[in-house]
Amino acid sequence: MNPSPHKARTGRERFTVALHWITHRRRVALAHLLRGACYGVGTGVIGLAFVWMERLI
Repeated sequence: MNPSPHKARTGRERFTVALHWITHRRRVALAHLLRGACYGVGTGVIGLAFVWMERLI
């Protein structure tokens, strides 16, 4: 007996739900990747600016 109130999914329904889940997570992962790249570029620019300033002093 299935304790879940939902009926069991067929193979096609499972595939559709999994595809939707993967598509949603891909967008989130790409957003995090872009955010991390922006943080990395910003950190690199600030680091290079400090190295350049130290060489001038």
